[in-house]
Amino acid sequence: MKLMIVILIDEVAEEALRELIEREFRVTRVASTGGFLRRGNTTLLIGTQDDRVDDALEVIRRVRTAHTGEDQLRATVFVLDMERFEQL
Repeated sequence: MKLMIVILIDEVAEEALRELIEREFRVTRVASTGGFLRRGNTTLLIGTQDDRVDDALEVIRRVRTAHTGEDQLRATVFVLDMERFEQL
């Protein structure tokens, strides 16, 4: 199991969130500011199986590129191992 922490500019976050949910990813959206991209940002927390990480990254790349062009940094992604996951 993996935890993906995805920091996106606000302009692309809504579309990324919609597409990830359509592909049945469980996503939590958190408003964030500063740090990596230094403007209004959205942080997405995505818990997923190891074999679905590339699918999520593909959605993020496609949405980001459609809004900003290939050469601009508009997303920061951390992929972390999760030792345990529970829904209570």
